[in-house]
Amino acid sequence: MKNKLKIFIYLVLLVFSAKELSADRIKDLVTIAGIRTNQLVGYGLVIGLAKTGDGSVNLTKQSIAAMISQFGVIANTADIDGSNSATVMVTATLPPFSKPGQTIDVTVSTIGKAKSLKGGTLLMTALKGADGDVYAIAQGNLVVGGLGVEGADGSSTIQGTPTVGRIPGGATVEKLVESNFLEKGNVILNLHQSDFSQANKVAETINETFGPEVATPLDSTSIKVRTPSDPSQKVSFIGLLENIAFEPVRPKAKVVVNSRTGTVVIGGDVRISPAAVAHGSLSVKIKEDTKLLSEGTGTVVGTSATVAGTAAATAADTEIEVDQQPARAFVFDPGIELQTLVDALNETGTTATDMVAILEALREAGSLRAELIII
Repeated sequence: MKNKLKIFIYLVLLVFSAKELSADRIKDLVTIAGIRTNQLVGYGLVIGLAKTGDGSVNLTKQSIAAMISQFGVIANTADIDGSNSATVMVTATLPPFSKPGQTIDVTVSTIGKAKSLKGGTLLMTALKGADGDVYAIAQGNLVVGGLGVEGADGSSTIQGTPTVGRIPGGATVEKLVESNFLEKGNVILNLHQSDFSQANKVAETINETFGPEVATPLDSTSIKVRTPSDPSQKVSFIGLLENIAFEPVRPKAKVVVNSRTGTVVIGGDVRISPAAVAHGSLSVKIKEDTKLLSEGTGTVVGTSATVAGTAAATAADTEIEVDQQPARAFVFDPGIELQTLVDALNETGTTATDMVAILEALREAGSLRAELIII
């Protein structure tokens, strides 16, 4: 049985060597269903700060009192100074198949008034999952990249984020996340981007490599793949499957616009049907003022100011300036490609806002043969 497996792997490797080195790998386009990371979070206490902690925050004092009470010391919060301590939230990502005893990185962030975590030490903190169980224990010295400096006159400067630190390998995994990966007779591959053509092409490529009916596309996202029942063969099979050289299908034609930054990304398959575009700018400036037509006349009698005569005459004075730039017109021929579209827009000197307006107008006219996505 082992010799047959070796021969099979050798034949598969020969198939791989025949593929173009420039082709993508299936592992770069899909994820395996059920193999996922898990988010962990915990509440902890950082000590050893150089007067940059929470200070008089009551939550920090209570946390310190609760911590030292575990060692048989009874302390009153009124006697505790939290200047060198800070309450923090500790977060971590538990990779799939992590085993007890392995270490993972943790991120420590302040939740109180602490100005910097530089030089601090995180005390033992339990990290829990969404189910409330403890999966890791974190502790260690923080690495802080930010810097905060404050002068005696109240002036201050901050570079980076001194209120967030990391502890590389700072948490030890304590509990295994159960997985039925080895028990299943098949795996489900999920595409990063849904596409019926892509799902079908992936299934065809797998079947060309391992034999017919090994992979079956389920929908635009998922492909079911039969796997060996033996655990050792299953791991080898998945390793080979992930590294199959694969030539992806052409993606959907899309134009993505970031309305906040004005960034426009146009896919290579975007086409424009025949259309004429005229684009110009119109600016109107209105200036309101008051114009004096004639001055008022009058007399002063005795010590009291008695005015007699005519009042000053005024009138509203409005100036309107209209500046209309000549419209820049250009015509798109049938089925032009991306480069022609970009060149035409650049020649007119359009800004990012102008380009978004033109693309939206083309979509409404039915001339933009692409999906317009505004984020």
